[in-house]
Amino acid sequence: MTALLEARDLVKHYGSVEALRGASFELRAGEVVSLIGDNGAGKSTLVKCLSGAEQPDSGQILLDGKEVSLDRPTTARELGIETVYQDLAVAPDLDPAANLFLGRELRRGGLLGKLGMLDKKEMRRQAATHFTQLGVSLQSLDVPIGSLSGGQRQSVAVARSVAWASKLVFMDEPTAALGVVQRERVLDVIRRVRDNGIAVVLISHNMPEVLKVSDRIEVLRLGRRVARFDAARTTLEELVGAMTGALTQEDAA
Repeated sequence: MTALLEARDLVKHYGSVEALRGASFELRAGEVVSLIGDNGAGKSTLVKCLSGAEQPDSGQILLDGKEVSLDRPTTARELGIETVYQDLAVAPDLDPAANLFLGRELRRGGLLGKLGMLDKKEMRRQAATHFTQLGVSLQSLDVPIGSLSGGQRQSVAVARSVAWASKLVFMDEPTAALGVVQRERVLDVIRRVRDNGIAVVLISHNMPEVLKVSDRIEVLRLGRRVARFDAARTTLEELVGAMTGALTQEDAA
């Protein structure tokens, strides 16, 4: 099967620091792939290059088998790639529907739309449908998102990205600082995203969650991919061994 997204031998320098040293990555349609590695392994830099926030110094990025240049985040979004950052980037004073349509607001028809009037009723209707499809349960669509629980805010941030992604979503530590119940809700949303045909790249330090929700796992170490695993056929010990260098695979690049 042709990879949906593929990185080949990406190199990225920040001054004298070589963050990526020929890093490769592969994602197929309809799967959850976790990207793991110790601090400084290059995970964040790789994701920034694949989401248009940074540009690699060399290497190739292919989408649906064709080389692309992701020169800015808007280019990635136009190609169907969205990102959920760890800080969520939500507007706490706006309600969930307004957050879902943030930057993509619907205007009313006719003269009122030309005057800048928003179609809040339609945005709320579409938001409710989208949240239901993803299994996102909110106490109310009429309260500021800042008053919701951490898990609910995270679910809204995920839902917003999924609403506009046609191909894939990057999720950076989506369950960080959440309680057990809240984490399970977010993991369930990730599964539903995959089941809706959107590929997911999960960046996480939580190995049990990685094993629970992933189809495949790719390991970065010192700026390179050093291992790939089928999540159903690997163990926590193998993942930790690959991350630390105690366990090695044949060249997986």
